[in-house]
Amino acid sequence: MKIMNKYKTLLEAKDYFSSSKYDEALRNYALVLKEYPNSKEAYNGAILAEMAMSGEAGAEELFDYYIVLREENSDQADTIISEILETMDGSLEEITELLKNPVQEKLLYEDGILYEDFKKLIVEDGDFKTTFENIMFSTRVIITAKDDFVDFLDQLITNEYREMAMSYLEGALSVYPNDPALRTQIERLTQKSD
Repeated sequence: MKIMNKYKTLLEAKDYFSSSKYDEALRNYALVLKEYPNSKEAYNGAILAEMAMSGEAGAEELFDYYIVLREENSDQADTIISEILETMDGSLEEITELLKNPVQEKLLYEDGILYEDFKKLIVEDGDFKTTFENIMFSTRVIITAKDDFVDFLDQLITNEYREMAMSYLEGALSVYPNDPALRTQIERLTQKSD
């Protein structure tokens, strides 16, 4: 079951790249590749984002060229950019290897902790609040499944992080306005604050 909106995530990645937020762009491209490993747009975007993050000259211009080509003919654009990237020097083989391995762990894990691992820490430390406070300023919790997101919201509300929970909910509801699990959490949050 696909739990993400491929086109929205790719559009966000493009916007991040255009705003020079290459790490965020790479993260979004990686998320798409996890669900859609044959996405040429995500693959090319990830390579260009990695190049830009590494300070490789011309990455931004090549990305802009790619966007223009995609507007005219996306399949042809994918082929042209793939050929250009294959002829370039640099770490293309390294990037390709990263993208073949579990993307979530290789590209995302460096900037945060997976929710599964965070839950293991909760068990070790004994409670959510202590564990969350120990990591909240040094890393981010990476949530890749809806059930984990709902559980995380539940834990935030239960442990009196209402403002943070509301912030997450507002973002999620803008994407999934009619989701019953999210609606339940917002009702729970508003009842608790009354």
